[in-house]
Amino acid sequence: MVGPQRPQFVLFGSSIVQLSFSNGGWGAILADVYARKADILLRGYYGWNSRRAVQVLDKVFPKDAAVQPQLVIVYFGGNDSMGPHSSGLGPHVPLPEYIENMRKVALHLKSLSDTIRIIFLSSPPVNEAKVKESNSSYFSELVRNNDLCKQYSDACIDLCKELGVMVVDLFTSIQKREDWENTCFTDGVHLAEEGSKVVVEEILKVLKEADWTPSLHWKSMTTEFPEDSEYDLVASDGKTTINPSEWTFHRAIQWD
Repeated sequence: MVGPQRPQFVLFGSSIVQLSFSNGGWGAILADVYARKADILLRGYYGWNSRRAVQVLDKVFPKDAAVQPQLVIVYFGGNDSMGPHSSGLGPHVPLPEYIENMRKVALHLKSLSDTIRIIFLSSPPVNEAKVKESNSSYFSELVRNNDLCKQYSDACIDLCKELGVMVVDLFTSIQKREDWENTCFTDGVHLAEEGSKVVVEEILKVLKEADWTPSLHWKSMTTEFPEDSEYDLVASDGKTTINPSEWTFHRAIQWD
């Protein structure tokens, strides 16, 4: 590990997590927002469902780790919600089992430390027409629709309310974007840059409003090596320097 040690924020989930550093993804945006404040660690697994997540909990989040994350953002549900295949193979997980799997994930994470914070992301909607267009000859028919997505999204939200876990309702928030079906997805399922902006906006809203001590909102966290230096750029007076450690002007969006 390199130092100084920063708070660890872990992104844990399926392809929407694995791809979150691609194409203006939400993981990459968070890494920029939290530069010099926290390390964003990616634990994303393309194609996974909640059943596989439960199988690896002790490996990804060992209870005896020397350092535990301060925040874990969890997303599973999109693959679980796919219709079952007649062979019994595939990612589908029945709704009652999905709920219990996500309960196991939440309780395991809570057991890691007294100060760990958790945010679940619910299943987003899909562009059903685009999903049908994107079906490949390599796969059997994919049953993926918004009725199923909403069922699993609602179940995730209800579970979080029961357990006292923060949750982002992606199913609702993405549909608030104008022309969301075409702007928020690359293939009807995975997030384009516009969809990722929704995820970041909602996560930052949770972090800003959460009654957590210490706060994990980026504006409340300490910047690493923030002190003034004679080696900074010289100001127009020719006598002082300008400290750039808090500069954010490079961002196309000035996140709150």
